[in-house]
Amino acid sequence: MSRYGRPELLDAVAQAAGRSGGEGDGVGGLGARGSFDAVEVATRVAWSVVAEPGDAIAGGLVDALGVAPAFESVLAALDDGIDGLLGVCVERGVAGTDDPSAYARALTKAVDRWRPRLATADVGAVLAAAEAVGARLLVPGGPGWPERVDDLGHHAPLVLWSRSALGASPSVFEPPAVAVVGSRANTIAGSEAAADISSRAVDAGCVVVSGGAYGIDATAHRVAIAAGATTVAVLAGGVDQLYPTGNVELLRNVSQRGAVIAESPPGTRPSRWRFLARNRLIAALADVTVVVEAGARSGALNTAHHAGQLGRTVFAVPGAFSSAASVGCHRLVAQGRAQLMVHPDEAAAAAIEQRGGVVLQSTGTPLLVHDDPDVLRALDALGRRSLSVDEVARRSGLSIADATDALALAQVQGLVQHGVGGWSRVTQR
Repeated sequence: MSRYGRPELLDAVAQAAGRSGGEGDGVGGLGARGSFDAVEVATRVAWSVVAEPGDAIAGGLVDALGVAPAFESVLAALDDGIDGLLGVCVERGVAGTDDPSAYARALTKAVDRWRPRLATADVGAVLAAAEAVGARLLVPGGPGWPERVDDLGHHAPLVLWSRSALGASPSVFEPPAVAVVGSRANTIAGSEAAADISSRAVDAGCVVVSGGAYGIDATAHRVAIAAGATTVAVLAGGVDQLYPTGNVELLRNVSQRGAVIAESPPGTRPSRWRFLARNRLIAALADVTVVVEAGARSGALNTAHHAGQLGRTVFAVPGAFSSAASVGCHRLVAQGRAQLMVHPDEAAAAAIEQRGGVVLQSTGTPLLVHDDPDVLRALDALGRRSLSVDEVARRSGLSIADATDALALAQVQGLVQHGVGGWSRVTQR
């Protein structure tokens, strides 16, 4: 019997995945892409605890040997050495075994890095942490699984965790999707561009995907939420670790209108490495990636790189020559790694065309961004005189970053204007 065959654990797995039974219950979606195998799903969760996101050795073993056999073989290798596992890998033609010596070295390193977690992997604790925040477990072939991430091959996630009021609704991942990413320290022009692009995307029926960070990410999510549209935030830590802390309320709103998803198990803290690994998921989930602003070393460039490798369309928004926030965007275009975005409609049009759809003309229905509570607070803070962003933030009780985003959203709808003296309301005639 598998170490993950305990009835109480199988029941917890079935509940996390939205199923009503345990092993072999025959309820749609996993196993051989036709039935639900709770032992296999539990082992997938164990793998996600043991291996870091995007671990190609783990992905290769799972694809070639199967989820549970691969895990049991690795456990055996802890005591017996890797020779037996290596032989099976060569026999099965696991990717990389065309050079057995090189693969043996890579496999040895992989087992060594998995060893500390293999001894302590607690699937039950992970499931309990997920249940505490109402997170749902998504698995390949199961309900709600975003099939686009399968394009990552051996780097694809073994499981995903989702916090969503929509449950496993296909409406989250099935429509065309546009990723809007960029600098955390964005400019006002960057916020305006992100808001305009996101607004056009949701008007066209696209899902907006981003990383939930400050700056451009937050603007993209806020526009979608204010429009009553679907948006997806991909986290670098566990789905119970809403980060950054200043965006906790925003991320909760995202979970109401779409989904907050994570690859790492609940309880995992975000780290620099996991942010970079997270970017490949953003790129995979979207049909089109737009880099609005990016400094020379911005993480958004990493997302663009992954999107390019996947064959996805990448756009970069141009900025002023003197703007440090646009250096990365300009380089993407100059190196032929991104198309120059000329009009904010282009991202949505490309995403829809990628799915074989027909691009419809905008209905002109206004996006009611003033329903966003942050926008309301920023508008209320404005008086007769023009105010700086700092003063709007002080009066409204918002952070400077949130005040900047809120004013940009309001400007897109013609509610405020920015002049030499700062921000002021637009007089309605």
